[in-house]
Amino acid sequence: MNTLPYSPVVKHNDVLYVSGQLPMYNGVLLVDVYEATLQCLKNIEPLLKEHGSNLEKVIKITVFMTDFSEFETMNTAYSTIFVNNKPARSAIEVKRLPKGAVIEIECIASI
Repeated sequence: MNTLPYSPVVKHNDVLYVSGQLPMYNGVLLVDVYEATLQCLKNIEPLLKEHGSNLEKVIKITVFMTDFSEFETMNTAYSTIFVNNKPARSAIEVKRLPKGAVIEIECIASI
């Protein structure tokens, strides 16, 4: 049962809206931007799969970062996942993220 005040995924017609994912692995917040980027995307994968989608069907990504001087590091990690499918993307620098995360990623995907 979801006790959060929001839904991790909302399905509308054949589109999935995935809430922002933090770079959590086994309860630990990753702080290296490269590894944190990969972990955010890994955390998105099962949410998509649960609803009949996958990373190849992602059409839009929003990346929230606390330090744009790490933009190229994020881009390098991101590019290892999105090789053939290159979704539309926005990247936004923010002052702070939940739990002190360095990055948070949300997406929209088709089913």
